[in-house]
Amino acid sequence: MARKEKNAVIESVEVTDYAAEGKSLARVEGKVIFIEGAVPGDVVDLRLGKNKKDWAEGTITKFHRYSKERVEPFCEHFGVCGGCQWQMLPYAQQLKFKQQQVEDSLKRIGKLNFPPILPIIGAGQTTRYRNKMEYTFGNRRFLLPDELNNVTIRVEQPVAGFHAKGVFDKVVNINTCHLQDEPSNQLRLAIRDFAIQQKFPFYDIKQHSGWLRTMQVRVCTTGEVMLNVVVGYEDREKIEMLCRHLLEKFPSLTTLLYTVNPKFNDSLYDLEPKPLKGPGYVIEQMEDFRFKIGPKSFFQTNTRQGEKLYQVARDFAELKGSETVYDLYCGTGSIGIFVSRQAGKIIGVETVDEAVEDAKINAELNGIRHARFFAGDVIRVCTDDFFDRHGKPDVIITDPPRAGMHEQLVRKILEIRAPVVVYVSCNPATQARDLAMLGEGYEITKVQPVDMFPHTHHIENVVQLKLR
Repeated sequence: MARKEKNAVIESVEVTDYAAEGKSLARVEGKVIFIEGAVPGDVVDLRLGKNKKDWAEGTITKFHRYSKERVEPFCEHFGVCGGCQWQMLPYAQQLKFKQQQVEDSLKRIGKLNFPPILPIIGAGQTTRYRNKMEYTFGNRRFLLPDELNNVTIRVEQPVAGFHAKGVFDKVVNINTCHLQDEPSNQLRLAIRDFAIQQKFPFYDIKQHSGWLRTMQVRVCTTGEVMLNVVVGYEDREKIEMLCRHLLEKFPSLTTLLYTVNPKFNDSLYDLEPKPLKGPGYVIEQMEDFRFKIGPKSFFQTNTRQGEKLYQVARDFAELKGSETVYDLYCGTGSIGIFVSRQAGKIIGVETVDEAVEDAKINAELNGIRHARFFAGDVIRVCTDDFFDRHGKPDVIITDPPRAGMHEQLVRKILEIRAPVVVYVSCNPATQARDLAMLGEGYEITKVQPVDMFPHTHHIENVVQLKLR
């Protein structure tokens, strides 16, 4: 095999193992080849992309034999929309690979010593588990390979669904998405069909024109439903027509909002959703804790598994009732609130001002009076003066974004020397990096993976550390 030749094709390669991040691997003449869309046991032809001395990336051009581990994907859009990449794997096998991903990250990236990893906590519900979905409206449809030469199917047509993987300007027209309970699909299709009927212009991402852009829907375990329709410019006549249609068709909608987004990007953080019906938020519940969620609030998107994740974090904190707990990257305060009954004081720190306001409301909603939340960068907030006023932590719980913690924060935690640290992560690779630095002062005492997103390669992991 050519050592560094790009676009080289190698034939009849057996996929032998799982790598990480949804990829599998094969070994050819001592070189590791990383492959997407394959399962250990598949035999495939590969076209090489990146091709280095010891490793390469391969794209499948042909399947000679399918692995016995494969199952039939349940979604008609599998492999096109870019989501649910592991539907061809039995769920038990998905869990096995996710547990392996955590172990490999801690060993190979962090080079860490740790006790045996606890068995991964799988999801009891593997479809319709998300409480939040976002769909895109567009004026160009992504065509499947067998549709490309069909003159009766046009690319230029109004569609609603998800961007195709790796394609920014075309949308996969989704019939049924299995990630969220109804009325999620019904709402999307109703908006799409009504907008087509009324000739409302769908968004053109290339030209940055058109009216109907995106929609966000929350379906809570409490039965409350929130819909936020995002449009490119203010047009009261159109929004009132659409609102009347939706309320007639879906009288059970708890909250209906619309947001005007004239920007090139789809983020809502600097925009103002406007309520058309209801209070502008929904109430979700974990255990007996209630949480107010607005259209811009961060909240775990899998409520039932989020409850299990927070239960693990609470158990790992080993609280006796008098401890001061610092909840770093506290978001809307959900973890701090979840452990509050076992703690003497909760101090939450979060950089996003609106999230901190949500956290304060959620604490009040649950009758928690010994929790305080502060907006700002943890490095700047957690000063000696801050500790003098609020007390040093007995337990630190940190739940950073995928990028992990800033090195300065790791240094700050080492300086604080809380007896127990609970690290909740959505990215075992960056978690392993941070744990290696924390190893200067802490040892890993427990590791618990939790699967929040069945049929994807994403995995959450909770680690307990204790001061050496």
